[in-house]
Amino acid sequence: MLWDETLNSSFTPSFHLVSSIITAYAKTGHFDLISEILTQIRNRSFSWLPQVYALAIKCFGAGGRLDCMEQTLNDMVSMGFRVDSVTGNAYVVYYSMFGSLAEMEFAYGRFKKSRILLEEEGIRSVSMAYIKGNKFYFLGEFLRDVGLGRRNVGNLLWNLLLLSYAARFKMKSLQREFLAMLEAGFRPDLTTFNIRALAFSKMNLFWDLHLSLDHMRHENVIPDLVTYGCLVDAYMDKRMGRNLDFALKKMINLDEVPSVATESFVFEAMGKGEFHMNSEAFMEFNRDKRWTYRKLIGVHLKKQHRSNQIFWNY
Repeated sequence: MLWDETLNSSFTPSFHLVSSIITAYAKTGHFDLISEILTQIRNRSFSWLPQVYALAIKCFGAGGRLDCMEQTLNDMVSMGFRVDSVTGNAYVVYYSMFGSLAEMEFAYGRFKKSRILLEEEGIRSVSMAYIKGNKFYFLGEFLRDVGLGRRNVGNLLWNLLLLSYAARFKMKSLQREFLAMLEAGFRPDLTTFNIRALAFSKMNLFWDLHLSLDHMRHENVIPDLVTYGCLVDAYMDKRMGRNLDFALKKMINLDEVPSVATESFVFEAMGKGEFHMNSEAFMEFNRDKRWTYRKLIGVHLKKQHRSNQIFWNY
């Protein structure tokens, strides 16, 4: 009622007022009223109209109303307003979150025509949609299309590309692209090493796993819980627990507090190993204890030993 009175008065509403109302409607799910406001102000020569349309696109997208977002973007373009980088990236992000893969790909194709650069949030969001859909081949194609040489996102593009091969256990391709990453001047980080280590561990490629750990130490990259999990799970899977002590001598932070610094998209694609999951459960159950990697491994091995005893007794 107050908005209608303001609109029909001689008072000129400000962008702050209109954006506050639109944001309030979005929070309460009144998307039809946002559309009504856009219709009411569309033909008025307010200088802040482009900002209002950009805000509405964000509100519709965040609420999963892709139809309204699409219509608002079309109206914005038809009125001659420029779609900026923030709005364009948000458009792709919300399609990757709430749309089908086909809809997301269409949105990305439309986005590309605008010649706007896809930023990190957009890259992550589209990649996660492909990962959740187990479309790792298309993930790789998307990353190449974005451009692996981009340095403003760090190792993100290369790590996701390596993951697209590791998740399918395409080991030769994984190694080839890792070498290409090095040749392109990118230095591997913890996520890079753990993507490879997870694949080597699951495939029981001990030689490759140890070479990767040596390379990791050479690059001064500190192992995390995921790295230890790759090593422990590989040896336990082959019932080689007695040889684990020899392997652990290469680890430089065995007596430090455990942490996970690996990118979460790795777990979405490849899951968490048994040691990783058990360790998180141990630390959650007994938060007061000062855990170290060494202590977690000891508890895990005792648990595995008891399980084997129960199995054989049975």
